[in-house]
Amino acid sequence: MLRGEQGRAVQEALQLQLAVGRFFGAKRFVPVSNVHMMGDIEVMGDSGKSFLERAANLGAKCVRPTTTNARCIDFAYLDRLQQSRVEAGKEKELIACLRRMDVITADTCINYQTLYQPHLGEHVAWGDTGTVIYANSVYGARSNFEAGPAALAAGLTGRVPEYGFHLDEHRRGTFQVNLKADLHDLADWGAVGKIVGSGHQDYYAVPVFCGIKRTPTADELKQLGASLASYGSMGMFHMVGVTPEAPTLKAAFGGRKPKEVMTVSNRDLEAVYAGYDTKNNPLNLVVFSGPQQSLFEMKTLATLLKGRKVAKGSQLFITTSNGVKSAARELGYLKTIEDAGAIVLEGVCFYILQNLPQMRVREGWSNLVTNSAKLANIIGAHKFNTILRRTAECIDIACSGKDVR
Repeated sequence: MLRGEQGRAVQEALQLQLAVGRFFGAKRFVPVSNVHMMGDIEVMGDSGKSFLERAANLGAKCVRPTTTNARCIDFAYLDRLQQSRVEAGKEKELIACLRRMDVITADTCINYQTLYQPHLGEHVAWGDTGTVIYANSVYGARSNFEAGPAALAAGLTGRVPEYGFHLDEHRRGTFQVNLKADLHDLADWGAVGKIVGSGHQDYYAVPVFCGIKRTPTADELKQLGASLASYGSMGMFHMVGVTPEAPTLKAAFGGRKPKEVMTVSNRDLEAVYAGYDTKNNPLNLVVFSGPQQSLFEMKTLATLLKGRKVAKGSQLFITTSNGVKSAARELGYLKTIEDAGAIVLEGVCFYILQNLPQMRVREGWSNLVTNSAKLANIIGAHKFNTILRRTAECIDIACSGKDVR
């Protein structure tokens, strides 16, 4: 590869990986079985598009199954959202370019729920923070946060430098979290992630959760992990008796003592919810996104919206993957949701929607209500004032424009 015998694209990919590996002190490469990368025009811009087009023109072909994260445009809603046709054209060109390189443009940030579930000890190269922490924690697979060019390089070479969470030493727990709170809603799990992540902003901090009262669902673990990654830049957590590398507390810490022991209570959760302020602006935007919704979440939203209507002057957005939206349509969930006045976007993340800052001003959005702690954190970059609420409360706000709190 390094001699260029497999082409210029592969040669440059390996050169990049060597530089990354040397920077992090990696001693060798390890093979990967799956790759997940970003690939949208809003995040990449023209320079990123040119980078990928050059790779494609050099004959780059992925040698491992490679999928894409959420994109920035749902072409079916381009005109309704008044997004740029020029940028939409670039997005389509970008998609075509990725497909030339044998990238599967699945456009989802919940690949671990809908596309591929790696196994214990399996090395993968994933890019989205929520996907990486889920792979490391829930499946016991091994990945670092791979930047766009690094993820593509892994797809072309079939390997990554062995550093970070590919190594046993970084996968052991570092501090203990005793869960005393009653966690009934997805937002509760995200709130826990905010509490724990905000106080431990360290990529190599690995919390070990104890005191779980019941086995959490995949969606609850999804919200916890996405929140920890967002607020704390964390790449892994353990949950005693739940995640594969934590059958016991001792195993989770690998024989070491925790650096800290903290407790999360119901009072702590309520303090999180109480910490959001409407600033006397309208509650006219509710969003379920970041991560995209699973089929189970779509069913829940359909149940909560049955027979109801989104309030006049308000908007309710939901994002999900192509496969989930298709299944929701077949099962009748989509019709119920759309009959209520919600907009269900396919293959995108609300956070990276093309033209979102201009959309916010045009639509008069100031507050954004969501049950995703991750979204409540990152969307502030677009000057939204965010409010985290439980799922049913979000629907109530969408249909009434009022917050019972």
